[in-house]
Amino acid sequence: MKLKYASKWIMALSATALLGACADGGSDDDSGNSSEESSGDFDTSKGITVVARDTASGTRGAFNEITGVLVEDGDTETDNTAQSAIIQSGTQGVITAVSEDVNGIGYISLGSLNDSVAGVMIDDVEPTHDTVADGSYPIARPFNMAYGEDLSPQAQEFWDFIFSAEGQAMVEEEGYIPVEPDAAEYEEAEGIEGTISLAGSTSVEPVATVISEAFKEIYPDVVFEISAPGSSAGITAAQDATADIGMASRELSEEEAANLTVEAIANDGIAVVVNNDNPLEGLTLDQVREIFTGEVTTWEEVME
Repeated sequence: MKLKYASKWIMALSATALLGACADGGSDDDSGNSSEESSGDFDTSKGITVVARDTASGTRGAFNEITGVLVEDGDTETDNTAQSAIIQSGTQGVITAVSEDVNGIGYISLGSLNDSVAGVMIDDVEPTHDTVADGSYPIARPFNMAYGEDLSPQAQEFWDFIFSAEGQAMVEEEGYIPVEPDAAEYEEAEGIEGTISLAGSTSVEPVATVISEAFKEIYPDVVFEISAPGSSAGITAAQDATADIGMASRELSEEEAANLTVEAIANDGIAVVVNNDNPLEGLTLDQVREIFTGEVTTWEEVME
């Protein structure tokens, strides 16, 4: 790679100047810059681009409640998300927005974290499966499923499958924390067919889809209809029976849960994510709140 590095300089400099530059030493990486030099290129004086979820999102609800972006005063709740925030309707939208903006910061389900963005430490704790499981990572929430009146035979069978050893194993394989680690093995039934509808959280939808695909392998005459308009919409769908099962990536309020059967299928962390070219390693929970409420607006305020 040093030959490529040198060839660029030959085009612009004399042979003597080139030899002098090489004598000073060079980088071993492909770009000609050390990792420290690359990090130094990040302009901390730039404004922070806050990327948040829409108000129907359970991830937003849980994130705001845990971080203090949501302020409760008696029966009054005030969502103090920064007015300048870019709002995304789904997890992938947040990932895309942050990955394309070096100054972006957002939050996503830990189970959806991939190499497109970087998860940062919160209060010196990394966002991992283990830290969520042991309770040390501070931004975590349940994945809930809910239904109203009695489920159809096929939907009830699917519900039982979710909480079986097989269903909970899939929860763990997808990167989440199972709620029934000692669940019993699933026992197959006969004559299961028909449609099962699920609606709700974009964070819960991927793991629900994985479990539904395994269920269909057992019962090929079952058809799934799965949509992800957000946690609040999922709860409403369960309440008015427009879906068999509602999915929510947050706790339900007492009012929401009053006429529903609600069970957590998994626990999940919420990762605070930044662009891969951002050298930020961690934030305190207070700094997270200050960024997402707009109290802190530049990187130098949290990277001194």
